Amino acid sequence: MAPPAATPRRPPILASLSAIEVERPADAILRQLRDLVGIGALKPGDRLPAERELAAQFGVGRSHVREALLRLEFYGILQTLPQSGTVVSRLGVAALEGMISNVLSLDRDDISALSETRMALEVETARRAAERATPADLRSIRSAEQAFRERASAGDPALQEDLALHLAIAQAAHNAVLASLVGLITPDILRLNGEHKTCSRARLPVVADEHHRVVAAIEARDPDAAARAMAEHARMSHDQHFKPAAAKSGRSARTALALDPESAAARTPARERPGGR
Repeated sequence: MAPPAATPRRPPILASLSAIEVERPADAILRQLRDLVGIGALKPGDRLPAERELAAQFGVGRSHVREALLRLEFYGILQTLPQSGTVVSRLGVAALEGMISNVLSLDRDDISALSETRMALEVETARRAAERATPADLRSIRSAEQAFRERASAGDPALQEDLALHLAIAQAAHNAVLASLVGLITPDILRLNGEHKTCSRARLPVVADEHHRVVAAIEARDPDAAARAMAEHARMSHDQHFKPAAAKSGRSARTALALDPESAAARTPARERPGGR
């Protein structure tokens, strides 16, 4: 019997090498703009060139320029003024540099951080929607829920319909800041759900039922039930990504308890008030 072949030794230099991270065009644009602020070439109050000119100078598509500018505008670093175009906010140079660095440090693929933030935001939007939703808001929410259920029943992940429902609930909270924040992070969460295929055909009916519990509580004007139902929905979505790791570390349970002290109660179906669906 021949002796087993020896495992080839890895050259020592390999241990010193790391994977190369390819920078997104929008991040490269943000980095250049931050450097221009740092050297004083771009000052508070300065007007930026047109999107078309920036795209030509950076050598990228206009969509990448638009993404970078929208991120800066969302965080108040840029402002769009009538007849003036897009200008740099009148903040100190150090503040502008720091704020752009913070935007660059945000990882839009960090599903754990996005899920934790989602729970903190959407539990509150569901609670406020139950308190403040108008009849028109409720019609929009019902319509979005039904659209998701119809697509899901055909086995479609229905990511766009899912997004529409979450945004409709956020709008019904009648808090523009909350709605903007939900609108900022939810598309990335759903994009990662689609990329990681976390919403299997078997889970789609469960998601539809989770949605229905949230919607029913909002319609019943029960803020606590709406918050519990949304917390459970967010927790279940989070667990689809981290089930194996959560079994070892218990992180999922700690996250839910830290962000929603009532999350244990969320596992118990909320009782709807008389007259609710």
